[in-house]
Amino acid sequence: MNNEEMISKLNINWYPGHMAKTKKEIIEDLKLIDIVIELLDARIPIASRNPDIKNITNGKKKIILLNKSDLADNEENAKWIQRLSLEAPTMLTDANSGRGIDKVLKKIDNLMKEEIERQAARGRINKTIRVMILGIPNVGKSSFINRISKKTTMTVGNRPGVTKQKQWIRIGKNQELLDTPGVLWPKFQNEEIALNLAFTGTIKDDLIERVEIAYELLKKIYAEYKKNICERYKISEIEINEIEKKENYIYSLMILIGKKRGALVSGGNVDDEKVARIILDDFRNCKLGKITLEKA
Repeated sequence: MNNEEMISKLNINWYPGHMAKTKKEIIEDLKLIDIVIELLDARIPIASRNPDIKNITNGKKKIILLNKSDLADNEENAKWIQRLSLEAPTMLTDANSGRGIDKVLKKIDNLMKEEIERQAARGRINKTIRVMILGIPNVGKSSFINRISKKTTMTVGNRPGVTKQKQWIRIGKNQELLDTPGVLWPKFQNEEIALNLAFTGTIKDDLIERVEIAYELLKKIYAEYKKNICERYKISEIEINEIEKKENYIYSLMILIGKKRGALVSGGNVDDEKVARIILDDFRNCKLGKITLEKA
């Protein structure tokens, strides 16, 4: 299956009927909302940003969060902060460790300070600040809300689309968060978007050709982070030089990784599926180091 065929297959399965309903509900709920928090994956800020979300939240106060920033390249994080801050306040967060969460609460108060003062002048004290959390599946919304609310009552997992229905969560005396199901792209705009979502696990692995995805991921990482690959899999400069002489050197590199990691079947041949899982898991779990797939 080539990349064009893969994307065609994903477009068929990617946008189920309840997504259209979810989008309509979000548009309706926005009437109640003071601030929108848009959660992106710091490794793929473009692919993890549903263009529908950007469009329907125009005119609302907004905070952009680059979540999973601990998995991304620090230099690229800084560049993305600079780029996205031209649109809205942008911050780095890591929902798993809690890094950056307290700063988000302060930013919410800061953005609403003038409005709260106006309300107080009219006699309306203790106005509730209503915040909506938006993001595509697997970007870490549930983990983020658990951290910011200091609770662990929400369903959290590394499977895309764990959150099934919207819910309000009180995070302080005057602040409430509205969580919503992850809103998927209605259609992939290009091959790179689809691949980046597959690399990070946003597209479920049972919808993709794992070996082809691992191959494309390895090719992309090798172009920018060759040192990371060599260090992780203990590949020498001599071995790299020999591999790069070959016509299909990326697949040859996959075979070498398989041999070094013992991903073998009977007869000593390399198990392509097992190698693919190793490469994808190592990237997703940051064992290949901090990597950003989309450059600012």
